[in-house]
Formats: sequence, structure tokens, C-alpha cells
Amino acid sequence: MMKNEMASRASLPEVWQRGPVPGIPPLLQPVAHALLQAREELEALMGGFADAWLWQQPSGVASPAFHLQHLSGVVDRVFTYARGEALSAVQLELLRLEGVASQPALTVENLVMRFRIQVDAALAQLSGTDESILTDFRGVGRKQLPSTVIGLLVHAAEHTMRHIGQLHVTVRIIKAGYDE
Repeated sequence: MMKNEMASRASLPEVWQRGPVPGIPPLLQPVAHALLQAREELEALMGGFADAWLWQQPSGVASPAFHLQHLSGVVDRVFTYARGEALSAVQLELLRLEGVASQPALTVENLVMRFRIQVDAALAQLSGTDESILTDFRGVGRKQLPSTVIGLLVHAAEHTMRHIGQLHVTVRIIKAGYDE
């Protein structure tokens, strides 16, 4: 995202205050709003963040790299369950790699782009979700823990925002250590 685009978004109200997201069913608007808000905050937060800082863990907290991987992964996995599908081998491998240091291909730019793409995929899924199935059962994981379509979609949104909050704090602590 360009600096002037980030500045113009910073002057906007939060996503949920901008009205309905076109093409998203009314009952799923809060999920779309949360995911779009997370994407905007992530893009602004990670601007100027050095790749060399990705694996830092101030006071032993999870690294920014973990949060960035997990943000994309959890949306992907939970939306897969909401479709009533099992995780693929690729999804399971990405889960295994979350937080594993020394992955040279991981950069701030490609992790942010990965989340942007995942949010786009989630919005596409939301737009095609029939509200009449929102209370349908969906099993989670190998144990098929009980949930519903709407339960999974809301969980993806709230879990994403939780990690955005944790990432905000971690990134600010790391950046502050380099501003001194």
C-alpha cells in the first residue's frame, strides 16, 4: 500500500462505520468488517518494519513472524472448516511451520501480501455463503469438534483481531528498541 493511500485510510472511520461491504450477506457483515479492519491495520503497522526483526521475541512473546503466519493460516483453516472440508496437506504443513524460525522466504512484504490474499479469499467465500446454512453443523479437526458455519466465521474474525492486537504491541516494542 502506498503512503498516501495509508494516510487517506487513517483519516477514514473504522471499516464497520463505513457501511455495508458490497456483496456480503447482511448477517456476515461483521465478519467482513473485522477482516478488512485487520488487513488495514496490518498493512499500516508493518510499514517500515525490517525483515531482520521478524523473529524477535521481546520478553519471550510470540514473534511478529509467528503472528503474520498465524493470521493467514487461521483464516484459511477456519474458513475451510466452515465449507465443511478437511484441511489439506499443504495447510497442515503451513500450520507446522508457524513460528518456525529460519525460513528465508518469509519477508514482511510476502507475509503481509499473504494475509491480503487470504482476506480476499475469505470475502469471496462470505459473498457466496447462503445465510440459510449459518447454523448448520461443522466439525472441526480430526476430532470433529462441534461448531456451526457462523460460529467458525465469527471465530475467524475475532481470533484475527486478537492476534492483530498482540502484533501491535510486539511490533511497537521492537520498533521502540531501535528508535532509542
